[in-house]
Amino acid sequence: MTQVRPMRADARRNYERLLQVAAQAFAEHGENASLDDIAKRAGVGSGTLYRHFPNRQALLEAAYVDRIEAISARADELAGRLPPGEALTAWLNELCVWTIQARGLKALLGSAVADGGAAAVTVCGTSLKGAATRLVAAAQREGTLRTDLEPVELLRLAHGVTTAAELADGQGAGQAAHIRRYLTLLLEGLRAAA
Repeated sequence: MTQVRPMRADARRNYERLLQVAAQAFAEHGENASLDDIAKRAGVGSGTLYRHFPNRQALLEAAYVDRIEAISARADELAGRLPPGEALTAWLNELCVWTIQARGLKALLGSAVADGGAAAVTVCGTSLKGAATRLVAAAQREGTLRTDLEPVELLRLAHGVTTAAELADGQGAGQAAHIRRYLTLLLEGLRAAA
């Protein structure tokens, strides 16, 4: 068994500074923010960035892992106080709004719900899929959601809702209204047959 050595203090500072600068850069420029610019703004070389984060996907995930875990925890909070179908609807709405608000998050979520590959097996993907699985199963048991729907399919559809809302006119409240409308249309089509 190999032991992971703790980071030296300077390496830890570099890591934390890279995450801080990356979150700012992704918020400003989206998921295609320049990695070289991120390294420069963090006061480190590109080699240091790539030692900590071997690719853009790894940096995106590290920058957004707290947000994804919060979104996933929110699923359980909603499930604890709302009926299953309502909890699922409320969570999907929040997920879509958060995905649009945090530039770069949509690309990360898209990777998390893609078919197979290493991108699908990430902390973010695992956390998000777990939350969706719990909510979908509860809504299916309640009889408000089709039993043939897979949780990952619902996440992919939610990803599509965020894309549709971005394409529609409006921002802020306008996008939130589009999300609510598209989710209503989507979920009505996914209801269990009476």
